[in-house]
Amino acid sequence: MDPQAFIRLSIGSLWLRIPGAALNSVNSGIHAISSPCSCEIRLRGFPVQTTSVPLITSPEVTHDSHSIASSFYLEESDLKALLAPGCFYNSHSCLEIAVFSGRKGSHCGVGIKRQQIGTFKLEVGPEWGEGRPVILFNGWIGIGKSKQESGRPGVELHLRVKLDPDPRYVFKFEDLTRLSPQIVQLQGSIKQPIFSCKFSRERVPQVDPLSTYWSVSADGSDLEMERRERKGWKVKIHDLSGSAVAAAFITTPFVPATGCDWVARSNPGAWLIVRPDICRPESWQPWGKLEAWRERGIRDSVCCRFRLLSDGQEGGELLVSEIFINAEKGGEFFIDTDRQMRAAAASPIPSPQSSGDFAALALAVGGFVMSCRVQGEGKSSKPLVQLAMRHVTCVEDAAIFMALAAAVDLSIEACRPFRRKIKRGSHHSL
Repeated sequence: MDPQAFIRLSIGSLWLRIPGAALNSVNSGIHAISSPCSCEIRLRGFPVQTTSVPLITSPEVTHDSHSIASSFYLEESDLKALLAPGCFYNSHSCLEIAVFSGRKGSHCGVGIKRQQIGTFKLEVGPEWGEGRPVILFNGWIGIGKSKQESGRPGVELHLRVKLDPDPRYVFKFEDLTRLSPQIVQLQGSIKQPIFSCKFSRERVPQVDPLSTYWSVSADGSDLEMERRERKGWKVKIHDLSGSAVAAAFITTPFVPATGCDWVARSNPGAWLIVRPDICRPESWQPWGKLEAWRERGIRDSVCCRFRLLSDGQEGGELLVSEIFINAEKGGEFFIDTDRQMRAAAASPIPSPQSSGDFAALALAVGGFVMSCRVQGEGKSSKPLVQLAMRHVTCVEDAAIFMALAAAVDLSIEACRPFRRKIKRGSHHSL
């Protein structure tokens, strides 16, 4: 398998300080900086990222030179767009970091504005596309206006900006998951068949080794039953020789919560993701657990929470991802320690919709691991999956992530409200 070229742009080791000369002249040149401080990190064509910036108040304070505050992942088309001058730009685009003090908000109905301290800019250059590790900037730099206006040193920002190659394998389901599609690897315009996906809802044969885990009903899993519960769904991933190399199946049925018609957080449906047991032929070893439920709101979302199972034991679970996907439009499920740890740091107190338990995440995996883009409910969803090359040592490693992607995709359908009438003769309302 040949990977596609991606690069990772990381911004880290963010700190603010006010030099001694500036501190002694605050009243005459620099506005008092109020904590907390934050910054908006902007790169043309990407969503703005916001993160906190610690303020150093003592020379004795040491900073972590390897911490990552923000990351952007760029493929070849992104680099071409960044290096090409835009219609309203005289030069190439820039990485821009705008630093603020104070919080956005209001008090007694009066709006409170943040104070912008300064801005750091770094122009996108040819070295961005060379495909090798490059430190673009590392150190302190003045960002305030005081030095230019009065000759005194202003506020200084410390940061480290680095480029690293991050090659990925890209896969796509050629059809709807429930139609048992072929899975191909994408390399430019070339499609190479890698796996086949087999979806089923029938009763499990007694000789099926998955029957140890798979929850089935005594009277089958027909459409009438799935008006009240959804269970017995199974996906097997086969390699080109026809051997099953990964699987996902429902272990906890998707059922409506008491008093409502949707799967609630209090009782989520669950999938078990398994791989062949190398020590016992025809047996499976648990690898991960995916829970899913529906969150109601102005725009409903489906939450997918994934845990790795330590040593195949369900008792040793490690949370590695908890993602909300727009139920109507779809979205992206991902495993990415940088993004998850930033989200946890931004909300240190878990919200009612999140467990917030990402403390050991960085110990389990590093940086980007995988992403899976799916469509919303009732739409023609053909999952697009990206895998970091460093986490794939063989075809079987990729297969287990295909099983996880299939489970995420099917969870969007499994979390649909239950009181919608199923049209006679329709096989697309599960």
